[in-house]
Amino acid sequence: MMPGSGTDSTKPWIAGGPAVILVEPQLGANIGSAARAMGNFGLSRLRIVNPREGWPNENARVFSAGADRVLEQAELFPDLRAALVDIKYAIAATARERGMAKPVFGADAAAQAAGRHLAAGADVALVFGRERTGLYTEEVSLCDAILTLPVNPAFASLNLATCVAVVGYEWFKAASAGALPFAAADKSPLADKQDLFAFFDHLEGALEDAGFFRSPEKRPSTTRNIRNIFHRLGLTRQDLATLHGAITSLVEGREGRDARKAQHNAAAAARRAKKAGGGTSDAPGDTPGE
Repeated sequence: MMPGSGTDSTKPWIAGGPAVILVEPQLGANIGSAARAMGNFGLSRLRIVNPREGWPNENARVFSAGADRVLEQAELFPDLRAALVDIKYAIAATARERGMAKPVFGADAAAQAAGRHLAAGADVALVFGRERTGLYTEEVSLCDAILTLPVNPAFASLNLATCVAVVGYEWFKAASAGALPFAAADKSPLADKQDLFAFFDHLEGALEDAGFFRSPEKRPSTTRNIRNIFHRLGLTRQDLATLHGAITSLVEGREGRDARKAQHNAAAAARRAKKAGGGTSDAPGDTPGE
């Protein structure tokens, strides 16, 4: 896809990170949406435990919105124990307090803990439960830590893919040190005072010609107010060039602009004609045969 859609196939695909385990997901659409979120945030290792609609699933492919490789590499397991067999550190996502003596992380702290264990050579998994009931207490007990999010306590149940996206965002932010994909474009240098004063002269002259200053007594204060407006903006050289052009266009109007353009074109045509005739001469002795 082209970059305009937010997807650029010319750039390398970032992969790795902790495994994401979806326990008995009910809908293929949610699996696909979770895979899409994983692709967004550089998570590529999807494990699916006993999906209700079976596997592979066409709805998952459709809702992955192009994150097909995450689905193609997904591993299928009969239960959570099997999915965790080679995992050294597992973090279980739950909205409910389980009364277990385990570390409780928010998404940011969970991402940092996952990064530390991975850096030490221990494989890590983020475990997410069913859409309707979440993880069972027995399943949470198989994990080393708990992940929960600060949400509305009266409406704490998140969509499965949304939860994966929130945690994936924190993972990628931590892994990339918060680097953004692009920065603000370089601004033109700030205008110096000489340029700014020349702009004030241009503007105030145009306003004078247009009859803006109707009261001689108020003109000094009005002029100061106008100048202060532009002082507050921190104008660049490019800003001043644009404003100069705008004032000139307003003063000239369409007829003036057309006349200036015609004059410019005529001068350019004259220069071209002079250049084209520069190789000939009427001077004596230049005529062939003399």
